[in-house]
Amino acid sequence: MKQPLQQPSGVGESARLLGRVGASPALGIASRTVAAIVGGYALANLGAILLAALLPLERGEAVTVALLASFSIYTAVALWVFATRSAWRAWLGLLGASAVCGLLAWLLIGMAS
Repeated sequence: MKQPLQQPSGVGESARLLGRVGASPALGIASRTVAAIVGGYALANLGAILLAALLPLERGEAVTVALLASFSIYTAVALWVFATRSAWRAWLGLLGASAVCGLLAWLLIGMAS
């Protein structure tokens, strides 16, 4: 009977650890909670910056409307994070949306200057 090949120590250890982390409900909830708090805050702020740059109002009014809208953005993001299938999808969605909002705001504000 053939013996299976033994992997050197440490090889594949991270893959096994990631598998266990993804399988733990407590770590998934903790990850989603951090994503909702930190990622939601970042996305709400980036969304407010983008909205303030896009609104055709005076600067003070645009900032006020955008900051009021950021509360709705933050709430929607927090709900969405817990509605996704996995914490990985929540993090990827937050990172993607934040990158898009940040890039668009940077381009719009750079063009206005």
